[in-house]
Amino acid sequence: MTMISDALERVKPSASMNISAIALEKRAAGVDIIPMSAGEPDFDTPDQIKVAAKRALDAGKTKYTAVDGIPELKAAIAAKFARENGLNVEPSACFVATGGKQIIFNALVATLNPGDEALVPAPYWVSYPEMVNLTGATPVIMQTSAASGFKITADELAKAITPRTKWLLINSPGNPSGAVYSKEELEALALVLRAHPQVHILMDDIYEHLTYGTKFYTMAQIAPDLASRTLTMNGVSKAYSMTGWRIGYCTGPDWLLKAMRKLQGQSTSNPCSIAQWAAVEALNGDQTFLDGWRAAFVERRDYLVSRLNQIEGLDCLTPDGAFYVYPSCAGLLGKTTKGGRKLVTDEDVALALLDEVDVATVHGGAYGLSPHFRVSYAVSLEDIARACDRFEAFVGDLK
Repeated sequence: MTMISDALERVKPSASMNISAIALEKRAAGVDIIPMSAGEPDFDTPDQIKVAAKRALDAGKTKYTAVDGIPELKAAIAAKFARENGLNVEPSACFVATGGKQIIFNALVATLNPGDEALVPAPYWVSYPEMVNLTGATPVIMQTSAASGFKITADELAKAITPRTKWLLINSPGNPSGAVYSKEELEALALVLRAHPQVHILMDDIYEHLTYGTKFYTMAQIAPDLASRTLTMNGVSKAYSMTGWRIGYCTGPDWLLKAMRKLQGQSTSNPCSIAQWAAVEALNGDQTFLDGWRAAFVERRDYLVSRLNQIEGLDCLTPDGAFYVYPSCAGLLGKTTKGGRKLVTDEDVALALLDEVDVATVHGGAYGLSPHFRVSYAVSLEDIARACDRFEAFVGDLK
């Protein structure tokens, strides 16, 4: 008899975390691994944010806080939403958790029951369907393609909604594709959603500040009439390179935030007090460093896309945001590697790249859309060039 709950048995481990862990182990063993599987910026947390954390530590701000965040951080979040997104919300309508992942987890666990459905466009962040599975609800996967820019259309949304649909999850800019929904595309989706009041919208805006030549919009901004059933989620991990600080935040309808507060109060309780004070500085402080980060990401993206598209068998779109590319590897399937591995799936491709040329990537099957693989360009341009050399050698040796 197993002691593991049925709920947990429905959940698969995170493929991206597994690959990254293997890469770290190989690097610790002295292997020259190029880590292009991790979902975090390679830049350091800006100094002014670290100084704010030290200041909080010295001031003894090391005790429990309110379950959903300190007043100062909630005020900074409300100011950020007003300044950058045109959302006029009170600090009391803001909520803080231990990372953006916990915001999403709280919202889904607090609202979904067996028999409910959540619409999840693919490719998706690996945790979305697993969180839905944990609740006993059903993740309904909406397939996209490179031809659609890895985005769903209004017509596709209308066809996917049923009386059981409770959530639509939108990640823009997206992980793993880097796709960004335009104002017009969100307006078209909003038009459909107005006819289905039972459907709530979860906007995962975690990569908001990493957009390149395209203006960012979020659903509650362009469809304020849907704000009463929209959860707008963000965090400090990607924009401020604070992945380890574990601070996510959101705004949404009062009934939902109350339910999330109840759940968080009986699970993790408040996020780290020191990290919260650091996040106050992140949101309120100088933002000019982001210009340099974005410029570096654009240079890396353009170089990587150009090199990948020169390799026979690979086809890669130029994404508008985040720090990933999602090339198709359909042209490699059916071939055999130098090491004798038959490439049947994109997982075979990713594992062969890791085993035979020491480049860590994540297979597209983990994100619900094959045959692709995700390559992070949150590494140095030098490492990107070395990785591309290895990709070329790998493909060149296929039979």
